[in-house]
Amino acid sequence: MNEDIVTYRDLEAWKVSMDLCELLYELTDAFPVKEQYGLTSQMRRAVVSIPSNIAEGQGRKGSKEFLHHLSIAKGSLCEIETQIILAVRLKFLSKTDGETLWNKSQEAGRLLNGLIRSLRK
Repeated sequence: MNEDIVTYRDLEAWKVSMDLCELLYELTDAFPVKEQYGLTSQMRRAVVSIPSNIAEGQGRKGSKEFLHHLSIAKGSLCEIETQIILAVRLKFLSKTDGETLWNKSQEAGRLLNGLIRSLRK
């Protein structure tokens, strides 16, 4: 791994997934109150899991464990992508807001994939 990486906070995948978290929290504030314990809660838990697993995996220092946690983060990212589509279909998110979230999730996914590739070398 790159010697410039000292902690998980130095990883672009972590930074972008934190941006995704912040954006998702802002946008789900406008979801219907009846969804507070439904889709809103589900999306927030899943999105927080992404940077959390990147951090936990990097903190363990072993490549095998790091890859395992990155795999969990990727699963949570897929979960978020599905929930973004659902939120747009249910009209909880506008198409524009859904596209904004989608694009940020795709950026996070590309960075996660790159990190996984670099660890497998």
